[in-house]
Amino acid sequence: MTYKIRTFDVFTRRRLEGNGLAVVLDAEGLAPETMQAIAREMNLSETVFLLPPVNPGSAARAKIFTPSTELPFAGHPTIGAAWALWSEGRLDGLEHFTLDEEVGPVQIRKSAGERAEPMFWLTCPPISFGLVIDDRARVAAALHLAEPDLLPTVPIQLVDSGGPKLYVALRHLETVDRAVSDGHLLGALGEHLAVPVYLFAAAAPDRLYGRMFGPAVGVSEDPATGSAAGPLAAFAVRHGIVQRGASVALLIEQGTKMGRRSLLHVELTYEPGGDSPSLVEVGGEVAAVLSGELSVD
Repeated sequence: MTYKIRTFDVFTRRRLEGNGLAVVLDAEGLAPETMQAIAREMNLSETVFLLPPVNPGSAARAKIFTPSTELPFAGHPTIGAAWALWSEGRLDGLEHFTLDEEVGPVQIRKSAGERAEPMFWLTCPPISFGLVIDDRARVAAALHLAEPDLLPTVPIQLVDSGGPKLYVALRHLETVDRAVSDGHLLGALGEHLAVPVYLFAAAAPDRLYGRMFGPAVGVSEDPATGSAAGPLAAFAVRHGIVQRGASVALLIEQGTKMGRRSLLHVELTYEPGGDSPSLVEVGGEVAAVLSGELSVD
């Protein structure tokens, strides 16, 4: 059997930057174990397989795999899949639509970009703030850092939005680049912390600089993590790193240390008196790279 496959760089307008993504179109007939094998073969952060939608009115169903596991939701595959559908002429001019993912229907909107091609925005699944980790020295050591490198006023906390991540705020930008993704030490933090770790620092009042270490999901370091960007922005506002307003627009830079600079746009909306944002959207640009044919026995 043969399938059309395309690759994209997501959260960038420059090819060979951003986060690489493989999209297999019309993937009916592929078993989940075959999808996993294809994702392992592609060896990108994620590979997404597009299938007929489950829910009436959705544009497609998207199944997302890292090289080692299936994910219920991920940001750059969602944005890249939306862009792939648009570039293939499969959106029929829709400006708003949904993609069916394991986490449920994900809302997408299209907006004009700075180029001829559009930008796509996803609505984050509900954000929940979870366990706070008190052993700050041990978490710092797992990142090859010391406790004084951490921002003392901000907790180390699990935050979930379609998949939990551990957020670690650092004092300085250079400390973000000095950290090391160490699967052994991160895994030794405990089974309840076997999740991706997102470390970051403020680069400007409306800009954050971060890295995401994901040995727990088979990705040593991710160039751009759309599923982490919305919760990161909400976390930064919640703990005073970013000033709150009725609406907040942030730019998150990630992947630069890897030579895969990515720019993730986040927009948050807050209702008066609300503790958490009522709407969180993550958007980005996409650059098409390859188009070809995938052969599967």
